[in-house]
This record gives sequence, C-alpha cells and structure tokens, in this order.
Amino acid sequence: MRISDVARHAGVSPSTVSYVLSGKRSISDSTRRRVLDSIETLGYRPHAGARSLASRRSNVIALVIPLREDVHVPVAMRFAVSVVTAARAHDHDVLLLTQGEGPEGLHRVASSAMVDGVIVMDVETEDARVPVLRSLDLPSVLIGVPADTEGLTCVDLDFAAAGAACVHHLADLGHEDIAFVGQPPSVYDRRTGFAERTVSGFEAAARERGVRAALHPCASGEARALAEELLRRDRVPTGLIVHNEPSVVPLLDAFADAGRTPPDLSVVAIGPLPPGSPDLTRVDLPAEEVGARAVGLLMDKIDGPGGAGVTLLEPRLVRGGSTAHRPGPTVSL
Repeated sequence: MRISDVARHAGVSPSTVSYVLSGKRSISDSTRRRVLDSIETLGYRPHAGARSLASRRSNVIALVIPLREDVHVPVAMRFAVSVVTAARAHDHDVLLLTQGEGPEGLHRVASSAMVDGVIVMDVETEDARVPVLRSLDLPSVLIGVPADTEGLTCVDLDFAAAGAACVHHLADLGHEDIAFVGQPPSVYDRRTGFAERTVSGFEAAARERGVRAALHPCASGEARALAEELLRRDRVPTGLIVHNEPSVVPLLDAFADAGRTPPDLSVVAIGPLPPGSPDLTRVDLPAEEVGARAVGLLMDKIDGPGGAGVTLLEPRLVRGGSTAHRPGPTVSL
C-alpha cells in the first residue's frame, strides 16, 4: 500500500496525504477526515524510513541499561519494560545500550543519528557520562541523580527519604539497634547514586533518632554468613533494613535457623519482594512510574526545549507483618 493509493481512495493529491500525516500544513477538517478514513479503510502504514527522513527523526530512543555482575537483573528489567511500554505509547521504539559502552556508546549513537534521545540508568555520583551528555546535541534524561545536576534532567525515587523512612518506622517501634544490609561492596566502591543516597538518608535519620545503626554491604552469596555474624554480636540488632533483594530470603532463613523470625526480628525491605519472602514491611520501588516519567520528560525535550531539573518520587512505606514493637526487657520476680 502506497501513499498514492490512499490519495486515490480519498480523492486528493499525494501531497495532501503527506501534509495530513506530517501536520506541516493546515488541512480542512473535512479533507483530513476523508484522508484518515481512507488510511483506516486501506490499512495504510507510513514507511518508517520515509517518515524518519521527512521528519528528521528516527522514532527510536536509546536506553543505557546496567548489565553488571552486581546488578539484580529482575529489577533492571522492570525499568527496561516500563521504558519500552511508555515509549511505544509515544510511537517510539527502544535501542538498548549496555553500561559497558560508557561515553563511547553515547558518542556513537549521537553521531549516527540512530536515536532521537537517550535515557541513562545506573547513574554514579561522579558519572563519566554526564560531561558527554552535556556536550552532545542529543536530548537526554537520567534515571538517577549525580552530584552535579546542572543542566540535566533527572528522575528517580527519593532514596535518601526511603532510607530515612525505614529508620523512623523502626525507631517509632522502639528499636535502638538497627542493621542495614546494603548492596554489594562494588556498588558502593563505584559510588552508585541510588545506593549512596539510601545510606545517607539511613545514617542521617539514625543520628536524628539517636539509635545505634550500622551499614553492612552484602555481596552475592554472603547473606547467611552476614546473618551469623550479626547473631554473634553482644548486641544483636532487633531491627533490620534490607536494601538487597537477592539477600532477603537467605537472611531470613539464617535468622530463622537461630530462632529469630519476623516480627520478633523487625525487618523492613527497600525494593520489590523476591519470590518466597513473607509479607514484609517495605518501601516499594516504583519502577513503572519512574520509567514512564523518564520517557515523558524525554519526549518533552525531543518535541521542544524541555526543562532541566530533578524529579524525586516520594517513597511510600507499606506496613506488612514483619515489624512490631521491640519487646521490653524480661523482669524476674
């Protein structure tokens, strides 16, 4: 099916059909309706390459997604699916770039005109890609927040507020010894933004509430060993915050083997609950909303000047069955 077939069916010139599709010229409502009816009747679909040449757009956006050993892939894929779904609603496809391509990958897609814009994930506090994004004539949005946000458009969960909310919840229940089971050490070593911000919120709230609190980074496969170490301490924590989805179930299993099960041990999770975990008190990770917001902000920049700035989504703590008031001391009579 060609544009000339649509024109013949609608009784107009091919150029009129082109103007209806591109919106470059004003067409009367009756003519526009006649053309659109013919397009629907004939099942005409504009050729993607020709449409791109005419509009100088590719109708593709790039998503830089982390593929590292210490990244929990199911969570990363939730963001990817949300971006793809939102992009399709804007008639755009998504080109996936791996984190390993770094600044070079951004230069490559910008110089080839393969994409209309780019969404960058796994943002580090001092991210080498940020200066490149500022220098390229390519609309961009970051899912994450670097230290220097000048001229950038960023969206993310307010992870600092999430870490603080967990501490305040446990402190309100009377817990004075809280352990924070965090991301693998390598995530903190490269100063990944969401992890640093969560810890900063956790530590600030702990100081504010006057509770004993400690960070325990946890590498893959080391959750049970960490639980056993915490159980050997003179002051075993009564509150546990877990910001490490793969470690949730192994941690709970190890504590259960020692007779400590929620809510005897009050547990709060940050992020989605993995399969096999009980109904924990948690701060959900709004991956779908973050992805949709990122695409919407990017489309605004593609269609016009857009605006720089940081959008942080407020965390929501959902009360489950894993937290309770700290038991008082046993009194002997």
